[in-house]
Amino acid sequence: MTNQSNESRDEVRDELPEDLNVSAFVGPYKFPDNSRRRIPGVIYMSLAAVSALLWFTRGASESGLVSRGFLGAAVLLALVGAFSLSASWRMTVDEKLALIHATRAVGFAVGHASAQQVWRGFRSRPTWRVMCYSAQEPPLQRGLVLIDAVDARVVECLVEDNPDR
Repeated sequence: MTNQSNESRDEVRDELPEDLNVSAFVGPYKFPDNSRRRIPGVIYMSLAAVSALLWFTRGASESGLVSRGFLGAAVLLALVGAFSLSASWRMTVDEKLALIHATRAVGFAVGHASAQQVWRGFRSRPTWRVMCYSAQEPPLQRGLVLIDAVDARVVECLVEDNPDR
């Protein structure tokens, strides 16, 4: 019995999920553009128009299929659609360009850096958050730069001595 349990224990092995397997890497990841939000925005607005049209044409006749809920659904869908359309910014800055702008903003030679896409404000304006370390080993300075992904302006720049050295 112990021999069989040892064999089954040897058969069970941890495996890395396919999406994290480095050997299957096919190229750099392309961040999706926020302008894709226009597609669901148009769908929501179309459904809002159809719901409102049905309510206005069939709601007064006390139809069993169309109720006051159609007007509420039309208003809700129109609000969500308007938000989705207003938040569909076209990004002109990718992560590589954001790293270049961040390097210029911090004012020191950058060694290690990473970029993360975040959103600011009510209309979800896309922004790159770039963390930079100076090129010395160990790094003497670090910086955090926010780059607007729509117009490439530096929103915020914080540079400080690296407390980890």
